[in-house]
Amino acid sequence: MADAAVSATIQVALQAVVSLAGDHVNLVREFPTELERLNKSAEMIRGFLAGADEQMHSPVVQNWLKQLEEEVFKADNVLDELNYENLRRKVKYQNQLTKKKVFFCFSFFNKIGFRWRLGSMIREINTNLQRIHQDAEGLGLAYKHQVEEAFPTIAAGATTSRQTDSKIVRSDVLGRDEDESKIVKKLLTESESDSISVISVTGMGGLGKTTLAKAVFNTPQFDNHFDKKIWVCVAEKVDRIEVVFKMILESSTGRKAEVDNRQVIVDGIETELKEKRYLLVLDDLWNDQEGLLDDFFTTLKALKPKKGSWCLVTTRLQEVAIVLSRHPQINFTRHELGKLCDNDCWSIINKWVNVGEEVPKDKKERVLRRCDGLPLAAKLIGGLLSKKRKEEWLSILEESLLNRGQGGIEQIVKVSFDHLSPAPVKKCFAYGSIFHQDTELEQDPLVELWMAEGFLQPDSQNERTMEKIGCEYLRILLQTSLLEEVKEERRTWYKMHDLVHDFAKSILNRSSSNQDRYLAASERMVENINEKSSASLRTLFLEGGIADEMLSKFKYLHVLKLFGADAKKLPKSVGKLIHLHLLDISGSRIRTLPESLCKLYSLQTLRIDRLEKGLEIQMPSRIGQLTCLQTLEFFNIGCQEKGRGIQELGTLQDLKGSLEIRNLELVNGKDDAELAKLSKKPNLHRLVYEWRNRYWGSDNCDEDVLEGLQPHPNLKELQILKFMGDRFPQWFMNLTLTSLVELRVADCTRCRELPALGQLPFLQRLYLTGLENIRGIGLSFYNISAEEDGGSEGSSRQTFFPALKKLSLESMKNLEEWKDAHEMMSTAGEVHVMDVFPVLEKLSISDCPQLTTIPTPSHFPSLDSSLSIYGCDSLPTDMLERLCLFPTLQHVELMDAANVTTLRGMSCAACLERLTVIRCYNLWEFPEHFYQFQALEYLLIWGCPRINSFGYPNPKNSFGQKGLLKSLERFTVGRCDAFTRLPAEMFESCTSLRELKLSYCRSLVSFPLDLRRTPSLESFSLYGCSDLITEMPSGFGYLTSLRKVKIGPFSDDSAIEFDWAGLASSSSLQHVSLQGMRDTKSLPHQLQDLTTITSLSLKRFNAIEALPDWLGNLASLEELILRRCPKLEYLPSVDAMERLKLRRLVIRSCPLLKPRCTPESGSEWSKISNIPEREIDLIERIMALLATSVNEAASSDGAETL
Repeated sequence: MADAAVSATIQVALQAVVSLAGDHVNLVREFPTELERLNKSAEMIRGFLAGADEQMHSPVVQNWLKQLEEEVFKADNVLDELNYENLRRKVKYQNQLTKKKVFFCFSFFNKIGFRWRLGSMIREINTNLQRIHQDAEGLGLAYKHQVEEAFPTIAAGATTSRQTDSKIVRSDVLGRDEDESKIVKKLLTESESDSISVISVTGMGGLGKTTLAKAVFNTPQFDNHFDKKIWVCVAEKVDRIEVVFKMILESSTGRKAEVDNRQVIVDGIETELKEKRYLLVLDDLWNDQEGLLDDFFTTLKALKPKKGSWCLVTTRLQEVAIVLSRHPQINFTRHELGKLCDNDCWSIINKWVNVGEEVPKDKKERVLRRCDGLPLAAKLIGGLLSKKRKEEWLSILEESLLNRGQGGIEQIVKVSFDHLSPAPVKKCFAYGSIFHQDTELEQDPLVELWMAEGFLQPDSQNERTMEKIGCEYLRILLQTSLLEEVKEERRTWYKMHDLVHDFAKSILNRSSSNQDRYLAASERMVENINEKSSASLRTLFLEGGIADEMLSKFKYLHVLKLFGADAKKLPKSVGKLIHLHLLDISGSRIRTLPESLCKLYSLQTLRIDRLEKGLEIQMPSRIGQLTCLQTLEFFNIGCQEKGRGIQELGTLQDLKGSLEIRNLELVNGKDDAELAKLSKKPNLHRLVYEWRNRYWGSDNCDEDVLEGLQPHPNLKELQILKFMGDRFPQWFMNLTLTSLVELRVADCTRCRELPALGQLPFLQRLYLTGLENIRGIGLSFYNISAEEDGGSEGSSRQTFFPALKKLSLESMKNLEEWKDAHEMMSTAGEVHVMDVFPVLEKLSISDCPQLTTIPTPSHFPSLDSSLSIYGCDSLPTDMLERLCLFPTLQHVELMDAANVTTLRGMSCAACLERLTVIRCYNLWEFPEHFYQFQALEYLLIWGCPRINSFGYPNPKNSFGQKGLLKSLERFTVGRCDAFTRLPAEMFESCTSLRELKLSYCRSLVSFPLDLRRTPSLESFSLYGCSDLITEMPSGFGYLTSLRKVKIGPFSDDSAIEFDWAGLASSSSLQHVSLQGMRDTKSLPHQLQDLTTITSLSLKRFNAIEALPDWLGNLASLEELILRRCPKLEYLPSVDAMERLKLRRLVIRSCPLLKPRCTPESGSEWSKISNIPEREIDLIERIMALLATSVNEAASSDGAETL
């Protein structure tokens, strides 16, 4: 095969040319011979590409490849232009029909001319491809017939395969002890079944799968356990399984097998393995075809080995493990190999070269990020440094390592790349490098880009859409670990490893060509592109703006992405980019779209950001002409007469994904709304309907409009915003939205009744916000009619909201009652049993001040994840307290719940992870068994003035036991004025505590915490507790992770008691904030030992007149903040200030110091003039300016009145 990247580029372009030509019905019908010639030429050229392997470095072959690439792209441009012309003519014809004007003569001659041009162009393409075909024959290139599977994971025949053996140096195995132990233990286990035992070790290239397999293979325990050990390195995809059998025979006998007959080979293996317990390692397996693997292991099992025999397979392909796990005759175990930790990676580097303090901490962190847990990467870095002098290490790490030169990694990635099939997957992979390394790639935008570039073509049977093909290609890249998947709660995204990204970037644009086809550039770089280069460009990611004339030079662009703060205008010349398939301005500041945009008839994707409130983009006129458009994330309705009405959406039949429709108040009624034809758009999975704010009493036809906006039943997410109808449409009631997963209804202030949602089978998330006219949630909400409530004969069981997991009620100001879907008595006296919210996990009720009734807790049987109650002052105390009794709750949040007085009965000690209580002014009692909340990670109590303690534990079952509050990581208590005591024993087992914050508890007198009990503490805050004088925390010097301390104010007594010595001995501290020593004229002298801190804040030191010179000893200090020090006049000496190397100085409300820091005459100015960032009474200056502006405005108004 010729160079894989070049070959893939040409093959993809050829495929696009043939596909485009075949799409022209006129061409197929009227030029069948030319189309047949084109297909034959394309097939012949693919064959010559496959046969050019041995001559790929020949200059004449390279020249032939270059000519071929240019000619194929030229043909693609020509056919794409013809396709555009065809679309343009259809739009023009449709417009004439709309105007009831069809000029027959003009239309006839236009059609004849278009047909003649089409035939002429295809004949020219055929002639040029035939010439290149003949050139290939003249060069003596061999022709190889190519049959490529539609979706194999890997292609037949990699370029250069690496070979491995079983020999190992034990010291080379680092960080894999646990993996090795697990696998060895498994291999020593004898299976009770007759199935063949197989274990797979899967993971991306460079993780050390082979090294681990070698370590396992050479385990001393195996010498007596296995009768035979066989190592086979496959390292490439094989077409026939006989090849693997032959490798096994040669490895087991130690002799080359001269035969190719399968029966003879298998007989030879049987002789070697019969009645023996063996360990067979198949290293670097690339075959994932189920039939082939089934054939191999079925034969292997038939050899009747001794029980306890194992086959260990290493592979990069996840599909191999999946296929093996399905095999009925295999006792299968899967071992997924993870990345190494940073310490192990650094150990590998140090094995090559002893890297100590010569590499600063920040460089070390960058090196480890570069390794990203790959042992091979660490080995290459160590090897690179070992060849250099110590003096060169920093420059090597900065220049060579972090930019280029990873030959070994590149070779590993290249093997994966060469195996990719079909050819377009190679292009899809390389294209990913146009993004910045840290970009979070998402499936839909990525597939849209591949589609726009022509990498995705429908298969010959049209069984799969291009989107499905793109998803399949993405799956292949994930299987080969060239992309990594990252799953979050609400989204999944993908990333490319740095080293993989480097390789992809190296092949995206051919190094031998001066004509980049895919470019990510800045505004300045684009200005320097010459005309020839601009004409070859297919993708442009541009950070910044671009001039009208400059943009028109990129006439063959398929993809244009403009982003950045300087991208403020989309030039009119964008309408000349007739090949453009994707336009993305979502990261720009562009606010207007030119009318010429609607001439881009081939446009498939238009991405525009949703703007902040009050701003919107005006849609260009006649966007409905873009009939190829599939992605349009939002549509702003404008004047219908100017071609900006909602009917423009009607002709966009292929819209998919998400669509937001705004300004619906401009639609005149149901008939107009139906022109959008949303019910006929099955590929839209998310819709947002939004009206603009209007006067509450204004006339509207919102109900009719929403009735006409009925979506397709496939819809999964729906939002209805600022709808001003009294009730929701009929299609809500008749179960049209059978696929709906999420519904959000917000700010619909006129609605008097909620839609009937209880029977939607897949609804999982429901958000009701700002429905101020709703006074009750009744039976209709559950989809129970009055007739049903009255009953019907016979008993039955009904389920309402069968899939709902999250329910949120917010800002429903007049909501008074939320009724139970209670048991209903039939006329015969039989009970209708109801299951209500059977799987609800999260319930949030906020800002519903009139709400007095909610369903009984028994109707939330699965409420175990989260309960949030905010601002529901009218809820009865017993109802609120009962809600908190769920034994499996994980998160509880209570805010502005004045009726809550006690949490004594809270019984979720085993599960509760987060407890937040804010402004519950009457709460006085905490959970009875609070100290036994072993799962609690986060505790926040704020503004609860009646709480005086966390209770007194039972010594028999609390403090006497270890493990109380053992999971606590963050502890915050503030503005609890009655709080008097925080027992030290409370933190006895808090070894996970990272943040402790206690503030403004004015009655607190005792907090004798021994900080040795909290070894993980990173942040400690204790301030505003004026009565805390003795029994204070101590032991700061034992905290090795402490980064931040905020303490004060201090009285003379508390300053003496405080553990200054311990604080000063902390070696990890970076940020210190001291709040007030009112009568002390000097800072605590122990502070001069805080040489590691980078930030120091001093506030309310009322008596200090000058800062001491020993501040200059704080060598790491970068930020100094001085606030409200009324007597402070002087900074440390000039010499001390120079030693500080400050980067930021803040001085606020220091009236005597401020004038001394003025540039004109201040005595302290020379000490601070070289500090890069200075803020001296900035807030006071702003307030003064505001006051001046207000006074001037008032004077002006007064003058006008007079």
